[in-house]
Amino acid sequence: MISTATFAQTIEQFFPKKDLTTVGVYYYPEHWDPAQWERDFQNMEKMGFEFTHFGEFAWAQLEPEEGKYDFKWLDKSLELAKKYHLKVIMCTSTATPPVWLVRKHPDVLATIEDGSKMDHGTRQHATFSSNYYRSYSMKMIAELAKRYGNDPNIIGWQLDNEPRRALDYGKDAPQRFRDWLKNKYKTIETLNEAWGNSFWSGTYSTFDEINLPLHSLWGMNLHAQLDHYRFGDHETASFLDEQAKVIRQYATPKQWITSNYIPMYDVGYVGASKELDFVSYTRYMVYGSDLGIGPKGYRVGEYSRIAMSNDFFRPLKGAYGVMELQPGQVNWGSINPQPLPGAMRLWLWHVFAGGSKFTCTYRYRAPLYGYEQFHYGIVGTDGVTPTTGGQEFAQFIKDINTLRKKQNPKAELPKEYLQRKTGILFNADNVMGIDLNKQTNQWNTENHFLKYYKATKSFGAPVDFVRDTTDFSKYPVLIVPAYQMIDQLMIDKLTAYAQKGGNLVLSCRSGIQNRKGHLWEAKFYEPMWQLIGSEIESYDLLMPQSPDKIKFNNQDFEWVSWGDLIKPNKGTETWGTYQGDFYAGTAAVTSRKLGKGTVTYIGVDSKKGDLEKQVLTKLYQQQNIPIENYPAGIMVEYRDGFGIAVNYSDKIYEMKLPANAEIIIGTKAMKTADVLVWKQ
Repeated sequence: MISTATFAQTIEQFFPKKDLTTVGVYYYPEHWDPAQWERDFQNMEKMGFEFTHFGEFAWAQLEPEEGKYDFKWLDKSLELAKKYHLKVIMCTSTATPPVWLVRKHPDVLATIEDGSKMDHGTRQHATFSSNYYRSYSMKMIAELAKRYGNDPNIIGWQLDNEPRRALDYGKDAPQRFRDWLKNKYKTIETLNEAWGNSFWSGTYSTFDEINLPLHSLWGMNLHAQLDHYRFGDHETASFLDEQAKVIRQYATPKQWITSNYIPMYDVGYVGASKELDFVSYTRYMVYGSDLGIGPKGYRVGEYSRIAMSNDFFRPLKGAYGVMELQPGQVNWGSINPQPLPGAMRLWLWHVFAGGSKFTCTYRYRAPLYGYEQFHYGIVGTDGVTPTTGGQEFAQFIKDINTLRKKQNPKAELPKEYLQRKTGILFNADNVMGIDLNKQTNQWNTENHFLKYYKATKSFGAPVDFVRDTTDFSKYPVLIVPAYQMIDQLMIDKLTAYAQKGGNLVLSCRSGIQNRKGHLWEAKFYEPMWQLIGSEIESYDLLMPQSPDKIKFNNQDFEWVSWGDLIKPNKGTETWGTYQGDFYAGTAAVTSRKLGKGTVTYIGVDSKKGDLEKQVLTKLYQQQNIPIENYPAGIMVEYRDGFGIAVNYSDKIYEMKLPANAEIIIGTKAMKTADVLVWKQ
């Protein structure tokens, strides 16, 4: 295992601290007349970009015929990038296999549950569960790595593009699934017990009898479906690991390896690839999905999206980058409005605020043809005129150069900021398991997490999404939302955390099942009773047209989706109670002391998250943890001796700064999409 100090040194080698961050842009030489390449690279340099990005969709150009490679065009592009002082991220092209490959070997095409197949003409149409595709891909990747693995101008490698879990039903997938199950369970008897196969006559005699679960069928075994998701995550993660191992056979250790994920919080493949140096993500903000704050908030986007991505990806490897940040109007959303002028700069600063080592954008030139016509670039369709996004990226680059001159390498984070450092425990198995069996259509797992996350960010807290193996002791507060499947080891770990002085917050559904997704052969939640200092007798789910209320601090808060019915032990305080039903007056929120710390149990999922915020406010104040009270849309972070505030709201916000703060960018009166940067 790599030590924290060793890893920090490695990241410092890849991304010198003095640079703070670096900014790049995708370029597709294969899309443009070679006579225009030099002009484009020269203009990229003039705009301040420090790196570019090649080859993620270029397999057909790199290998136009089986076994015949053409690197001349890529060599020329690399020469020009170097001439204009642009470092390069090299990509593997496994998201777009060439037509000759899929026609000669149609089994590499993904098969959907209904039996229909993907076909050439789109992207990500091959399957990671094809034995041939996996092995042939490595041949192409090896040729790339042999040629470019020692090029000092190539800083790193991006594997695939936005890889994701695809549940394939093709030729090789059933046996690969069976082999994965054999490796996990060893014996069919163990699998039968884990899947509860005594139910509905589901028992198997051998692994060979197991087919891929059909998720569209009503009543399909939940445990089999969960394992199928886990298997799909393994296929994605292991495919990336195989690519990384091939590259490392030929590449210098000075070149880093990553992949760019779409932030998703219901999958297990993100962070599961062991061979990546760090992870990066893709983030788009304005595409008709999020309304934002106020009538025109859709032009700025949902304020938690970048922040949550930062805080989710950074703890996975201790560093992260953003490989693809929206440069302007896009084409593929449900509705594609223009972002508000200033929004792209706002997003860049928000990415930076979370600690990003680099930010890249798709793409330099707006495409003239193909599926992504009307997708903005840094320059418009004439190939030279900067778009609004291009101007804002260029301004951000200038601002970062200003910060580089003003940074203090010995600067420390503010004491009050560190005092409210908060961990939120995330376990993909629990999210997938809950979403397979929600018990109510009013439940949304991601929204449940967001209720706690948004509350902590309003406090101005630095937040990490932590995993089961994380050392919890460095977090004064640890929030454990809806941790449904648990074991005694985790119960003991959480208990020890509180006993040693940590403030533990658990939410409803936590611990109702064991790790297999089985209910305990005991009373409801019984293994959790000692930790939370209460019994949980049952739970309730309300009809949406008949919400009830929780009374907390003489305020009422509505709920419908899940409510645990709690019976506190002696010594456990009741903080909130149910109102308006046959169990009115009973406990919904409890808190107790445990050793040197506390355990708070929020047994209900409120409609708006206002209850969760008020309970956390009481806890932080009770424990003398200094907190802010930023309104929705205001995000504040600290890094490298700088404070950064961004405004996604529809109102002017007056930021309060220490008297000795040096404002570098912006003003204390922040309008919508404004950014304020100050030196501590």
